[in-house]
Amino acid sequence: VQLQACGGGLVQPGGSLRLSCAASGSIFSIDRMGWYRQAPGNQRELVATMTTAGSANYADSVKGRFTISGDNAKNTMLLQMNSLKPEDTAVYYCYADGLRFGRLYQYWGQGTLVTVSS
Repeated sequence: VQLQACGGGLVQPGGSLRLSCAASGSIFSIDRMGWYRQAPGNQRELVATMTTAGSANYADSVKGRFTISGDNAKNTMLLQMNSLKPEDTAVYYCYADGLRFGRLYQYWGQGTLVTVSS
C-alpha cells in the first residue's frame, strides 16, 4: 500500500485547510485510514481515523473542528480542518492499517506541513 498526502500549507488562525490522501497498491487490505500529526518536540499523535465501514474516531483536541471522510471510488481520504489554531501546527501524516492473519500491517505516507500562524 502506498499513501500520497497533499494539501498542507500556511493558514491564519481561524482558517481552514483540507488534506487529502490517495491510496494505491493493495488497497483491499486496508481496514482503516487516518491522520496523525507531529509537532516539533512532540510525539506523533492521532488526529482522526475512519474504518472502511465508515466509523470515525477523533482526538479530543480536534472534535467539532475537523472532519474525516472517504471517497471509496477514488481510494482517497480527506481531512477537512476548520477553525484552525496555532497549536494545530504540525506535520500531518496519512496512515492506513489492516489486520491479516492475526498480524497488523501499518502504512505511512509522507508528511505534509500545516502551519497556523498570523
